[in-house]
Amino acid sequence: MTSPSHVDNDRGCLRLVLAVPLILLTLVAAYFCWTALAIRPSGPWDDDAYAGIVLSCVLAIGAAGAVAVLWLLPSVRRIMGWWWAGPAVLLGVIAVIRWVTGG
Repeated sequence: MTSPSHVDNDRGCLRLVLAVPLILLTLVAAYFCWTALAIRPSGPWDDDAYAGIVLSCVLAIGAAGAVAVLWLLPSVRRIMGWWWAGPAVLLGVIAVIRWVTGG
């Protein structure tokens, strides 16, 4: 009988360790994307609301970009599928659209 290699045994643990920053950064991106979408300026004079939208978009894009950069590392890509980075990238695209259209 052959036993599984040591490398295969570590894959599950490594996936769990790498999932923590990916999930946390995706949650951060989701929060700031939601904030950017929830802020409604009272009118064209409401500069504080527009600044809040821009700040939320920048932070959402930054968190989504961090997930994408982390996923682009070869050691992470080998263990984690593209669907781990997909939601964060989608949130980043939504934040870019919000920034361009309303920020």
